[in-house]
Amino acid sequence: MSKETRIVGVLITDRQKEAGKVQNVLTKYGCSIKTRLGLHEVTDDASSTSGLLLLELTGDISEMDKLDNELNVVEGIQTQKMIFVD
Repeated sequence: MSKETRIVGVLITDRQKEAGKVQNVLTKYGCSIKTRLGLHEVTDDASSTSGLLLLELTGDISEMDKLDNELNVVEGIQTQKMIFVD
C-alpha cells in the first residue's frame, strides 16, 4: 500500500474576518496536520490583511480530502496542493 503526503497551501484573503473559521477547521482535523507554518507580512505599524498557511498533511487520505473541502467552503480562502506518493 502506498503512503501519501500532502502539502497544502491556504491563502486567506481577509485574516481578520476568516481566521476564526479557518482555525475551527484546522482544529477539527488536527490529527491530520503534521506541520503548520503561517506566513504574513508584518511591519512596525500593522500586519497584512492576507496570509498564507502551509500545511503538511499525513494519515488517512479521506480525512485530508475532508479538510481541503471544508477549507474551500470558507469565503475568501483558496487552496492548492502538492501530493507525494511513496
